[in-house]
Amino acid sequence: MVGCAAQSDFVQGVLFEGIFGKDVCVRFDAENQSSDGGALLIGGLDHTLGLARRMVEAINDSRQKGKIEHELLEMIRLRLYQLCCGYEDVNDAATLRKDPLLKFLCAFAQAQPQKEDSDLASASTLCRLENSLKRRDLLRLGHALMDWQLQHQRRLRPERVRRVTIDLDPTDDPAYGQQQFTFFNGHYNNYVYLPLLAFVTFHDEHGVEEAEQYLVGALLRPGNAGAVDGARGVLRRLIRKLRELFPGVVVRVRLDGGFAAPEMLDFLEAQRVTYLVNVALNPVLRALAEPLMVQARERSQRSGQSARVYGECEYAAGTWSQKRRVIIKAEVLVHEARGTKENPRFVVTNFSATADPERLYSYTYCVRGDAENRIKELHGIALGRTSCTSFLANQFRVLLAAAAYMLMQELRRRAAGTELARAQVWRLRDALLKIGATIRTVTRRVYVSLPDATVFAKVWCSIAAGLGELPMLQT
Repeated sequence: MVGCAAQSDFVQGVLFEGIFGKDVCVRFDAENQSSDGGALLIGGLDHTLGLARRMVEAINDSRQKGKIEHELLEMIRLRLYQLCCGYEDVNDAATLRKDPLLKFLCAFAQAQPQKEDSDLASASTLCRLENSLKRRDLLRLGHALMDWQLQHQRRLRPERVRRVTIDLDPTDDPAYGQQQFTFFNGHYNNYVYLPLLAFVTFHDEHGVEEAEQYLVGALLRPGNAGAVDGARGVLRRLIRKLRELFPGVVVRVRLDGGFAAPEMLDFLEAQRVTYLVNVALNPVLRALAEPLMVQARERSQRSGQSARVYGECEYAAGTWSQKRRVIIKAEVLVHEARGTKENPRFVVTNFSATADPERLYSYTYCVRGDAENRIKELHGIALGRTSCTSFLANQFRVLLAAAAYMLMQELRRRAAGTELARAQVWRLRDALLKIGATIRTVTRRVYVSLPDATVFAKVWCSIAAGLGELPMLQT
């Protein structure tokens, strides 16, 4: 039997009778405790690397100085740390504004430490912030996030970087209701936004791509946007910044099928980058691939297994300005339950004619599929929580989610060599951030006690040690 002691609509206590052998009484009355003690790591990363401060510098705060109760830096940090800890709803701030650890972490926003009885910004205050930003604020904010990420990667790589790969990917963001510029999209069979996400991957001295694809841009677009809409602007600035920060770097661009428009291909060639862009199947390409498909069918029939053959051709769509090299993958898939399926694929490229077609397709182009995992992680950190009526407010939310994801990517990078080195962001959150904590503040120090049964305590301490001497981590 479970009994509840309630005050208004909130359950203050629960009594479990006859379930565990002994009666268990539970009350929500513990003071100076937090369920997110591990957020010290996120706060430490942000304080060390200056991401929130960089975001604040991009925003024009037009409030009257003498009437400001909550500094912009405090509010940005609160939203970032909430997202990292899994609280995607602004309304969660109604409770979290009283969290002693979050209050401490966000106190860096003040010239003087916050008073212990002073709460953080309320949900309504955060909502007003979201709706106050102008288009130029959001443009500067997007630029600030890109610059921060690239400059951070430059500091991590003092040696010469020879090659960087850019991946652009759109994703669907289903609409909640009456949001500006959501439209029905037949491809997704839903009313959606279509955010455009940009990632960069660095190559080691042997030309091998690193495992991590770093987020550098997040652009919210209307639900009826074409794949190319906004993409050239993002690429133009990104390519320029890469060449400024990494002199002599070779820039490579990989794009999905929706980007194979003539204006995009001409743009990439004008930017002097190498590219691989998927091209959708059409009757002309099917005919060009038929000799290779014959070989693939014969191999599959002989072996009884799936077979693939690679080749290339010269091809120009009716709207293209010139013929271009197209890599062909002629594939026959064999599945016991579903039978045989033909799967020809095409990628247009300006890579050297000496580059092997199979290697270009399998080892260079197909790696871009890992960006889908990064997009899943972004959705797990509330990229799609665009429930504001205002389109600009929703763009701000997308940028907040992008910034929170950048912090989580940095947390994962610092977990290299541990069992969490390749963990998804929700795994990192559960293992390193969602840790109960007791907080005790004295004159010169803050003592944070975490459970001695914390599973990943060694990993946590290893990452914390790498942050250097931070006042928030002294004990």
